[in-house]
Amino acid sequence: MPAERRRILILGGTGEARRLAGRAVETLPDNVEIISSYAGRTARPHNPPGTVREGGFGGTDGLANYLRDAAIDMVIDATHPFATAISDHAAKAAVAIGRPRLMLRRPDWVLPEDAQATFVNDMAAAARQLAAQGGRAFLSTGTQEIDAFAGIPNVWFLVRLISEPQERLPLDAYAVITGRPPFSETAEATLLREHRIDTLVSKHSGGPLPAKITAAVVQDIPLVLIRQPSTPFGAHVETVDDAVAWIQDRL
Repeated sequence: MPAERRRILILGGTGEARRLAGRAVETLPDNVEIISSYAGRTARPHNPPGTVREGGFGGTDGLANYLRDAAIDMVIDATHPFATAISDHAAKAAVAIGRPRLMLRRPDWVLPEDAQATFVNDMAAAARQLAAQGGRAFLSTGTQEIDAFAGIPNVWFLVRLISEPQERLPLDAYAVITGRPPFSETAEATLLREHRIDTLVSKHSGGPLPAKITAAVVQDIPLVLIRQPSTPFGAHVETVDDAVAWIQDRL
């Protein structure tokens, strides 16, 4: 008799989510279907192994209905640490219909001892910090909350995005560059020098320390780092291997 079909939903959008999908497809039994879900806001160079689902769910109720209708057995939240809405929806939906849920979360960055880092709680606080000091800032935080930096007349921004924006950004003075990580430390150092950057603003996303942070520290450029929001209550691991082990324990 064939084994019962099992379905696992990975809420993706991160490198960890892609690696988890690949590892799960390679190591889990053939009766386990891996479904990677993406919001669809940015283009991907390639899809992970397994099934791919594109688009939102429609809030907590919509996600709960999907989990039930698609017969999802487990939910792995491997979204970006700052994707608070989908993580909150996943936590509530999984509880509502009784599905096990795991969060795959990156460990915090280990900053060099000589890093000049100022930690703030949100984009608005980062904007106030920049407005108070002025200068030339490197901003690679995406566009969703870029309005927080609008109307700052004494700061020029270098904004890095994955793709060109469809309309003008709400900043007084800026230039846009595009690129997709990973970036080399040499390239990042050159970028900072050529644009005479004197402050780097970044979300404290965790995981391996990005080359931009290392390059900024070497050049004595101060960092303004936005703290990660608190995560929903629930089980969490920091590695793909531990996530696969968690899944295997529940098959």
